[in-house]
Amino acid sequence: MPKFIFVTGGVVSSLGKGIATSSIGLLIKRHGYPVKPLKLDPYLNVDPGTMNPFQHGEVFVTDDGAETDLDLGHYERFLNQNLSRKNNATAGQIYESLIKKEREGYFLGKTVQVVPHLTDEIKLRINELVEHEKDVIIVEIGGTVGDIESLPFLEAIRQMRLEYGEGNTLFIHVTLVPYIKSIGELKTKPTQHSVMKLREIGIQPDLIICRSEKKIGTEIREKISLFTNVPRERVVEMRDLPTIYQAPLILHREKVDLNILKKLNLSPSPEVDLSDWDSFVNTLLKLREKVKIGIVGKYVDVKDSYKSISEAFVHASVSNNVKVDLKYIDSEKLEEIQDITEEFADVDGILVPGGFGYRGIEGKIRAIKFARENRIPFFGICLGMQLASIEFARNVLGLKGANSTEFVPDTEHPVITILPEKRNLKRLGGTLRKGAYPAILKPGTLTFEIYGHVREISERHRHRYEFNPVYREMFEKNGMIVAGESPDGYLVEIIELKSHPFFIGVQFHPEFKSRPMNPHPIFHHFVKAAKNRRYGK
Repeated sequence: MPKFIFVTGGVVSSLGKGIATSSIGLLIKRHGYPVKPLKLDPYLNVDPGTMNPFQHGEVFVTDDGAETDLDLGHYERFLNQNLSRKNNATAGQIYESLIKKEREGYFLGKTVQVVPHLTDEIKLRINELVEHEKDVIIVEIGGTVGDIESLPFLEAIRQMRLEYGEGNTLFIHVTLVPYIKSIGELKTKPTQHSVMKLREIGIQPDLIICRSEKKIGTEIREKISLFTNVPRERVVEMRDLPTIYQAPLILHREKVDLNILKKLNLSPSPEVDLSDWDSFVNTLLKLREKVKIGIVGKYVDVKDSYKSISEAFVHASVSNNVKVDLKYIDSEKLEEIQDITEEFADVDGILVPGGFGYRGIEGKIRAIKFARENRIPFFGICLGMQLASIEFARNVLGLKGANSTEFVPDTEHPVITILPEKRNLKRLGGTLRKGAYPAILKPGTLTFEIYGHVREISERHRHRYEFNPVYREMFEKNGMIVAGESPDGYLVEIIELKSHPFFIGVQFHPEFKSRPMNPHPIFHHFVKAAKNRRYGK
């Protein structure tokens, strides 16, 4: 029979349930069991695709084009496996499916209720992941215990214990043990009340992960154990760490994986090999040489907006043996500064990420111009590539007023424009070019070298506007090479500046495919170029 692990959170959000889920998944997988993660988000949006990054952080995109919660990025990076739309479900999707069934007469006149119909729909999404009897399904419930929107999800997993039995289900609760500086004490009361709330709705945690900035001693563990009815050896700590990649090693040291396997009647592997992970973390923590990368965006106040990008730089740090410090630069502020030289005086590379809307666009274009003219390594992702095209059209080709029709619909020079098949769409949600698409690389280019001289690659997209092929010949005659294109030659996927140490723009999102032990090649070479600029190596 398959096994189910349910991860809930208490007290406050952003405790690291996603990291805990990813770490546990990694450990269980290293014991030899197939792991299938699932994130259940209680919000009513169908997906996060139309949500502002200030609200929800990054939208992570899977190969099959699903716009998902950013925790799926953590799952993929830790488990080193590609996920799909099956691995993320929102309350919006579940309600939409339920109402569609009701409208089609599926319930034969019955009164459709939260219990059992909505909870059955939630359980259906969980059970859809089961393919083999050895599968271990790890389900993370978004939000915190006590949120009204989370109640149907908690009720659904409570029912699953009844259906599958205690030996096949396990509840993990991630909670906060705050440190009160004024009295110098850790407090267990928030954890006690959080577990109390869980027990009120019929869920008794089997394991508690305590998040804290301080070490949790034996006395605190015993107190939590006493008041939560969880054995002391299953009350574990996960302190704030220098890097999230330490989390699996800490939880392994706390014997979390062994406790889980024992509770689920699974045999542990005689030797769990975490040597590669340990080596990665040790290298990361010992890096001494540094480079600074400027990320020019308009969501810089919420770092989770660029979560996969920042993690891709961590991976490239280790592969280049250099610590990457990220400097987040507000593109709107660049529009107000007369001379932006000082803003970039200490950076070794400039990255312009994706985004939507006109706000801050001209600041990004100024940053790109600065990188091009001062031969600073530049990397443009999605919108960053489009803006690099606009900057080149304006300042090199002399096409005054060149722009994207996203920002100026009647621009005289629509260097970036919407695909004909995407015009006249009334809906914003689910209408982008999303997911994995192939691209053909041009031999002799830097990009071709970066990808190891392969002709065809596959990368994940999330955009609506494209490079206008009308301007392609003019660009290439003046030194902006099309280094990658769609198999039919119609769409421009990668551009690079011929007479520059490193100036590459890509229409896709390479950050989604970067992994700790396998950094994305463009990120690796971008950091390498930044390192060469600083140290001259």
